[in-house]
Amino acid sequence: MPVVNGLEINDLVKVVESVKQNWEQGRTVWKATTDWKGGFKVETCSRDFKLLADEPEMLCGTNMAANPVEMVLQAYGACLCIGYAMNAAVRGIVIDDIKTELEGEIDLPGFLGLEAPEKLKMDKLPGFKNIRVKVMIKSKADKKALEELHKHVVATSPVGMTLSRPVAIQATLEV
Repeated sequence: MPVVNGLEINDLVKVVESVKQNWEQGRTVWKATTDWKGGFKVETCSRDFKLLADEPEMLCGTNMAANPVEMVLQAYGACLCIGYAMNAAVRGIVIDDIKTELEGEIDLPGFLGLEAPEKLKMDKLPGFKNIRVKVMIKSKADKKALEELHKHVVATSPVGMTLSRPVAIQATLEV
């Protein structure tokens, strides 16, 4: 089997063909649980993988782990890297290295339930106002092929698409 970017091309093609043959296989459900550990420490879990979340000291946390909004940036960066590796592989593009740098702006007044003075022009809604991503790819592929790859990956990133549009959220409380 040909391997490109550490991925078995035939296996990737089989997954695509399988979904083409049975569109219902394309409907997937992903799950996560969280468990509060005191203060701002939270243990998150998906499948058998655990991560710790915390807040920086400037927000009264213990700075033991990334905070949830940093984890959102990490998730988007990871999703992009996976997308580049996979889509490059099926196109026969060998990638030597992929790095992303992400930053996003959040106004704390919204999270704290405050309304900032008008002159500061801070949005009272919590959440990212913008996210900037710099992607650095090392490859011997030509620039045009890498630009087409970039356009495709950004347009098909599940995390990127989730961040860029409203998503219905239903939160219930059990006491």
